[in-house]
Amino acid sequence: MFSSRAPGTLEPNHLTRVLRRLREGGMPLLDLTVTNPTDVGIEYPSSILDALADRRSLRYDPVPLGMLDAREAIARDCARNGIKVAAERVVLTSSTSEAYSVLFKLLCAPAGDAVMVPVPSYPLFEHLTSLDGVRSIPYRLEFHGRWGVDFDTLDDGWDDSVRAVLAVSPNNPTGSVLTDSEVNALMQRCAKRDAALILDEVFVDYALSDARPSSPGRDCLTFRLGGLSKSAGLPQVKLGWIIVDGPEPLVREALERLEWICDTYLSVSTPVQHAVPALLSAGAAVRAEILDRIRTNDRELRHIAKDYRSIEVLPVDAGWSSVLRVPSTRPEDEIAIELLERAGVVVHPGFFFDFPHEAFLVVSLLPQPAVFAKGIRRVMELAHA
Repeated sequence: MFSSRAPGTLEPNHLTRVLRRLREGGMPLLDLTVTNPTDVGIEYPSSILDALADRRSLRYDPVPLGMLDAREAIARDCARNGIKVAAERVVLTSSTSEAYSVLFKLLCAPAGDAVMVPVPSYPLFEHLTSLDGVRSIPYRLEFHGRWGVDFDTLDDGWDDSVRAVLAVSPNNPTGSVLTDSEVNALMQRCAKRDAALILDEVFVDYALSDARPSSPGRDCLTFRLGGLSKSAGLPQVKLGWIIVDGPEPLVREALERLEWICDTYLSVSTPVQHAVPALLSAGAAVRAEILDRIRTNDRELRHIAKDYRSIEVLPVDAGWSSVLRVPSTRPEDEIAIELLERAGVVVHPGFFFDFPHEAFLVVSLLPQPAVFAKGIRRVMELAHA
């Protein structure tokens, strides 16, 4: 009766069942997986959402690609990170997830076409591609002092069905930023093979190193993604965007088709579009507080790790996560479950993100510092050899 686009079974895995049991039993837990900035003691300006009450929102004036004032504000804000874009090339969506769905509809025919997806990376891609009837073909990021694209796996996996390459920079959860040479190599392959490059940059504002966002050329049709969820710490407001770039004829044709697709759904709310300039302005204070939080926790993590030589904290360029390489004396899920049951600490095992081998643990850098430090010390004590 049900579509194969959704999973055949929705049974939770063992780790999720253990976590649910402990929570229902009232066990106090230190959650080092939390990624909701509104739930970790970040101070928000009391007036930050006032702009959503703008009386202009009482009139509905549907604009498929988004209101020009909102698109202009986003274009100006992108310039902070060296991204120069004309407002006419900004397309609004209700979220980054929806942006992917829109682009899959633009680029891919269902039940045949494919996109290439980096691993390790956020597991949401498996669901997003499946829901749009698109195949996902993985290509590897390899760690050799830093995470970099394994172009051999990209080339080996590429076939005639590929319509786009997905790249996430900064990556979630590795925190790696693509170099200019990597982005240009991806673009050259896409241009040669009539594919598009989708570049997810939602964590671009959260640098933990000197690495800077890449500055791609215009060799191929490129879509750069962002959203208020990360840039202003406002996941509840629901606004994402697509920046369209590349050869002018392809950009023009893509925007015409995107206008038709977006006109079909008209999903972006009027109040949030009118509020974009104010939300971006007020969100700067939130962004600064989040950045201070993740830098504080990153420093504390590396300080604590000095006492545990068997555990390696991998380099992070940017983002809200950190990766720990721990002794592979037992499977990651066993380590994560033991941390839950014995230490009351929640972490993600690496296989959630398709790490290539044992043993990795992924932690969020967002928790309140006292909670984070206490949880990390417990992780180190239990996981070290």
